[in-house]
Amino acid sequence: MAVFNMTDLRAALPRGQRLIGLDPGARIIGVALTDVSLMLASPYGSVKRGKLSAIAAEIMAIARREGAGGLVVGLPLSMDGSLGPAAQAARDWAMALSDATGLPVALWDERLSSAAVNRAMIREADLTRKKRAAAVDAAAAAYTLQGALDATRMLNI
Repeated sequence: MAVFNMTDLRAALPRGQRLIGLDPGARIIGVALTDVSLMLASPYGSVKRGKLSAIAAEIMAIARREGAGGLVVGLPLSMDGSLGPAAQAARDWAMALSDATGLPVALWDERLSSAAVNRAMIREADLTRKKRAAAVDAAAAAYTLQGALDATRMLNI
């Protein structure tokens, strides 16, 4: 499958299909899901990092169960906006995952998403570090996915 920009992915998505947001970490991949109107992203869960075939199977199971037709993968750009080694690795992984699942993918800037989620959890929920660690990955995926939805909402009305 091809890598789309977010606007084109939204435009190509059949009406009523959701998007899956992914925050690929070193050990855990955070998973988020939109509603069918593509207005709201919510944390969904996580997938353990491992072989691409196993990850693709889990993502496809979620897509079938939830009616999702595309992926939005967080792109960890450098603070100056450049495509560093981590962003290149995420882009390569997103393309391989798209090929393995058959789902179109868009990349979205995820700079500081985990930091923002951690700050919010400390401030609003007063969660301990251990309790936060379990929720941060999916929440960071939702944070990034919501940013992508918000930025492209007016373009698709």
